[in-house]
Amino acid sequence: MSKWDEYKAKLGDTRPWDILNPHTEYVDEETSAARMEICNGCPKLIKLTKQCKECGCLMTMKTKLKLAACPLEKW
Repeated sequence: MSKWDEYKAKLGDTRPWDILNPHTEYVDEETSAARMEICNGCPKLIKLTKQCKECGCLMTMKTKLKLAACPLEKW
């Protein structure tokens, strides 16, 4: 499997640009906050940028997307 295919597999069903799509479904604030709390305790999170080392996503945005999933299956 190529590096590109590995990266796409870690992203799951969502893409970073989904945050800009007006048809994207979002979770409620409580769910988003719970997801972000899990991410904040994860050693794979780059604290400065809130970016995941596994999938490369900005987690402050990804945690809000309904179809998003943690590449480490933490949420």
